[in-house]
Amino acid sequence: MGTLKILSLAWVLFLICCDLRTDIQSPTDTIRNDEYELDRAFPNLTFDMPVELTSAEDNTGRIFVIEQRGTIQVFANADDVKQSAVFLDIESEVSSGGEKGLLGLAFHPEYETNGYFYVNYTRSAPLETVISRFKVSASNPNMADPKSETILLRFNQPYGNHNGGKLAFGNDGFLYISTGDGGSGGDPKNNAQDRSVLLGKILRIDVNNTTGNFAYGIPADNPYAGNKEGYREEIYAYGMRNAWRFSFDRQTGTLWAGDVGQNKIEEVDIIEKGGNYGWRIMEGNECYKTNTCKTDGLKEPIWYYEQGGDTGQSVTGGFVCRDKHLPGLEGKYIYGDYVTGNIWALTHADNKAIKNERIAKVVGGLSAFGEDHEKNLYVLAYSSGKIYKIVSVK
Repeated sequence: MGTLKILSLAWVLFLICCDLRTDIQSPTDTIRNDEYELDRAFPNLTFDMPVELTSAEDNTGRIFVIEQRGTIQVFANADDVKQSAVFLDIESEVSSGGEKGLLGLAFHPEYETNGYFYVNYTRSAPLETVISRFKVSASNPNMADPKSETILLRFNQPYGNHNGGKLAFGNDGFLYISTGDGGSGGDPKNNAQDRSVLLGKILRIDVNNTTGNFAYGIPADNPYAGNKEGYREEIYAYGMRNAWRFSFDRQTGTLWAGDVGQNKIEEVDIIEKGGNYGWRIMEGNECYKTNTCKTDGLKEPIWYYEQGGDTGQSVTGGFVCRDKHLPGLEGKYIYGDYVTGNIWALTHADNKAIKNERIAKVVGGLSAFGEDHEKNLYVLAYSSGKIYKIVSVK
């Protein structure tokens, strides 16, 4: 479906001045280095601004891809697949463009029996983030019931950028949500440090139970569960600028996130319960806009890089590699940069970085990484709409 997308002048200007900047290049179908390459996956398919790839873990092997304007496509996990089907279309409800849109998708751990899945999207009038539950159609497993929406959570977005967007279930069965600091530049309302608001956070909720008037439950061990200070009980961690993409290590359960920087530093974080990751006190490993700052109690990134040159300007969080076809990358954190398309493998131990190596490069805007049910790693190219698979050349 679709062809190569040509960006409008307004969109190009937005990318130049804001976080989701990209260098427009002609996409290629195989990108090599000495050890790894990106091979075109599902070459008969292209997508309209893809921002997420995942599976339902329901033993069908199907792949689901989010298109930012408001659709989810589903297709068989086969190299020669000829077409995808529209699993969900909520484009009429979604406010998209820039960093807004349909941004996150997570399937309930018991999806195979209950048919529930969850989405994260922005809508207008007023501009807000919506976390909703839908259910698959009773008659067609490749189609959701569009009338089944149950809104669990919504909150205002003061600006049009830094909307976060990721959803994922942890091994604890709870739903984790990244929110972003609400936008503009420099977090003018200091949302990321304000624990009375949901912006600039990683949230954790219980979708199987309810607490008080909420349409969801508050896990009993959330850092601020039952607090009397007015802090939001949904908060799991805070001090995030825009953790666009996060993931859980399938083997250890460790939560990794890439947090997009302001004007200088991109960072990779290991997220711990109750952690304060510093924004806007710090950007990466440096005090933000000051020479000195109070760093007591702040969590440092496990890795960071300075913006500029051929390195990058907007981190895209990825996955700890558990792909059996990539033994040389086993246990390494695979992540990249949206602008330059660089893809790195971070070797680590005991929550400390040991070595960071560039292993590949994609063109067309590296919007997300994805995993299928067999833990194969994929790379999504935003402007070309193509999907690539990381493979070993040795």
